[in-house]
Amino acid sequence: MSKSKSAFFCTNCGYESAKWVGKCPACNEWNTFTEEVIDKGKGNTQTWEDYASTQKGTEVIAINEVQSQSEKRIDSSDPELNRVLGGGIVLGSIVLVAGEPGIGKSTLFLQQGLMMKDQTVLYISGEESIQQIKMRADRLSLENDHFYLLTETHTQAIFKAIKKLKPTVVIVDSIQTLESNLIDAAAGSISQIKQTAAEFQRFAKETGTPVFLIGHITKEGSIAGPKILEHMVDTVLQFEGDRHYAYRMLRTLKNRFGSTSELGIYEMTGTGMKVVTNPSAFLIAQRNDSLSGSTIAAAMEGMRPLLIEVQALVTQSVYGTPQRTVTGFDLRRLQLLLAVLEKRGGFAFGMKDVFVNIAGGLKIEDPSLDLAVILSLLSSYEDIPLPQGICFAGEVGLNGEIRAVNRIQQRIAEAEKLGFEKIIISGFNTKGIDTKKHSIEIIPVERVDEAYRLFF
Repeated sequence: MSKSKSAFFCTNCGYESAKWVGKCPACNEWNTFTEEVIDKGKGNTQTWEDYASTQKGTEVIAINEVQSQSEKRIDSSDPELNRVLGGGIVLGSIVLVAGEPGIGKSTLFLQQGLMMKDQTVLYISGEESIQQIKMRADRLSLENDHFYLLTETHTQAIFKAIKKLKPTVVIVDSIQTLESNLIDAAAGSISQIKQTAAEFQRFAKETGTPVFLIGHITKEGSIAGPKILEHMVDTVLQFEGDRHYAYRMLRTLKNRFGSTSELGIYEMTGTGMKVVTNPSAFLIAQRNDSLSGSTIAAAMEGMRPLLIEVQALVTQSVYGTPQRTVTGFDLRRLQLLLAVLEKRGGFAFGMKDVFVNIAGGLKIEDPSLDLAVILSLLSSYEDIPLPQGICFAGEVGLNGEIRAVNRIQQRIAEAEKLGFEKIIISGFNTKGIDTKKHSIEIIPVERVDEAYRLFF
């Protein structure tokens, strides 16, 4: 019998070392190495292959001899999930879904499994009992005769059940609760996450069964476990949103079978996740046009155009130190825009408190919000509300120029669909746009001072 083997792993990034070191050479963090046993020395090489019904041989083949074919996909019966996955669930793919605790990951994928009535779905839970899952399923008011539950954390027992049931879709909740008998470490440790994910990866590729792995995130917001976990899977989805709001966003961070620019939007209700087909109408429904400091921005989240409300409040600083507070917007970007208004426009924001809020709890990083933020700030500064039926799309440069943004046709079409009368865009975006085809008035501007004179 061979000796047991151990190694040292960085708990921050998963870097492996043969000996303990004080500073991780990969992520430069101090005192993050812990020792874990990676081989018990019992000669046990049992893996999922002992329970799988088929195995593929290994052979070398020339790339010219490989026949090209499109990926076979399964319709998930959810248009938003199909969107972020690139058109459906690819056979043999392994998908990692991460999000904050309580955001609704388990609810979403329990709902997805119950909706796929033409598939045999196995839902593996290491966190909840069967009774808890049944209670959640009753709240969803969904039934599926081909939906099966398994509360197990050992992968060897899981693959025995998989061989017996032969499901077409497997959902694991969560990968941090699983453990393999081949590794002598606690569930959730770096070595266990790597081993269990590798076993499910091999199972998915060799049997053609899609696997969803639900994962945790750390307090810093990154996916818990080693970074290699994100490299091993085919797709990484981030489920996010403000728990004080009803909206949830399913964002693609990595996708080998489609675009990484897709976004799915859901509304959390008492009966599960409801698909939001027209998010722009929801996001601007509570806007009051008679108040200053409020504008509508035509933004893009991935490939989807969104009309969102930008609110700004500019007040005289009372305590001597001006405040800069943002919600849903980049603070450094706000400071840049305030510097442009100070330098290029002559507006004295130096002794003003400035607050900017993206309504609806969204976090938007699209630079096309710059023009809407600038006009919201000026509207609050002058205490003059902007006219109704106007939206904005433009990036602001350091010299005060309004720069062009991408996918301007989709932004214009979304504003026109929701009944807006005018859209303010960059003058550099007007090339190739036929204004006669649109009922909405397109107004080009090239500088911030020109936009100011247009409204004030």
